[in-house]
Amino acid sequence: MIYCCKEHVELALDIIVDEYETAPVLEELKTEGDLSTPCEYCEKTAAYIVGN
Repeated sequence: MIYCCKEHVELALDIIVDEYETAPVLEELKTEGDLSTPCEYCEKTAAYIVGN
């Protein structure tokens, strides 16, 4: 699974397709209080989880 911001969601989708050769699953993250997960590419707050 890849945590990513809105700017890097296309990159994460491409990486999942290239690595697993299956259609990726895209889930929007819901913010819970002050807890936030950073984007794996730029350290902004992640908005999506991309997985297979």
